[in-house]
Amino acid sequence: MAAGMPVLPVLVVTAVLLADLAGGAGMVWLPLLAAGPALAATTNGPRGVVCVGLLAAGLGALLGVRDGVPGRELGAVLSALLAVTLASGLASVLRGRRERVLAAVRSVTETAQHALLRPVPASVGPFQVAVRYSAAAAEARIGGDLYALMPTPHGVRLIVGDVRGKGLPAVGTAALVLGVFREAAHDEPDLLAVVERIERSLARNLGQDDFVTAVVAGYPPGGHLEVVNCGHTPPLLVPASGAVRPVEPDLPSPPLGLRALAGHSPGLQALPFAEGDQLLLYTDGVTEARDHGRAFYTLAEGLERHVTEDPARTLGALHDELLAHVGGRLHDDAALLLVRKPAAPEADAGRPVPRRSARPGRR
Repeated sequence: MAAGMPVLPVLVVTAVLLADLAGGAGMVWLPLLAAGPALAATTNGPRGVVCVGLLAAGLGALLGVRDGVPGRELGAVLSALLAVTLASGLASVLRGRRERVLAAVRSVTETAQHALLRPVPASVGPFQVAVRYSAAAAEARIGGDLYALMPTPHGVRLIVGDVRGKGLPAVGTAALVLGVFREAAHDEPDLLAVVERIERSLARNLGQDDFVTAVVAGYPPGGHLEVVNCGHTPPLLVPASGAVRPVEPDLPSPPLGLRALAGHSPGLQALPFAEGDQLLLYTDGVTEARDHGRAFYTLAEGLERHVTEDPARTLGALHDELLAHVGGRLHDDAALLLVRKPAAPEADAGRPVPRRSARPGRR
């Protein structure tokens, strides 16, 4: 809250003063002095409101005497002006309290975000890594999308998922999934066992219509990328040579929490992941983002345009283009996680990768 005399409300009072002096209309202009303290309440603290109110009352009394306003009418105007000042001061106090509460809530949500969606370092194990996350409600900072990436005794493991629903229930489910994943990823040598642990936990805790779509991936010491897709949007693989392509599951699997209804378990895909290859995992808040003409954002084409040997630079360009596509604000949570296996020795990081063609053998 600004202390002292607010500038804009004083300008309003001054404008009323000049109008009265120029026109000499007396009572026509005097009630407009109440706009000063009312405006001060929207931006300033109670001290600023009182200062503007006293200034307006003093000028109102002087103008009333100068213009020959009858005493009873002038007294009514000044009484109304003081009442507006008192009410505006109270409104300013209440606004200040709400702002302090909102600041405390934002501080809590930032702490919750760091606890739930822990910062991912620029390199994890053999990979370069970058993450971009945007909550649809900017004030909330966290939502129903989730991600995690961590080194384990069984290799690097990661998850990107999307909880059905919004608000605090979705955040609670995301926290549950991440907590189970982080524990199981360390304990279970088999990636499918990690998924099974998450499934059992959700089956005990979710409602009948709730579920979580997710891609769980791992890179064991053997050197192949393992992917388990549970009803999620397919990741995009960017080979060092070749076109961007989606990693479609061999067998479509149900989202986490719905296995009992589907009757079958997810399958594991083993993919070669050589030096220079990249894998982009994302949530449907990216691919379902629409522009003003209701056209979807084409992530694969955007990745073709912006892919570089620096994952952070790639995601920065993708995120900027996504926001430009939707006109500046997303209407759903969106998460992007990009991993790249750098060549050894790594050189020329950040150099743009040549545009890829869908035709085999052409760079």
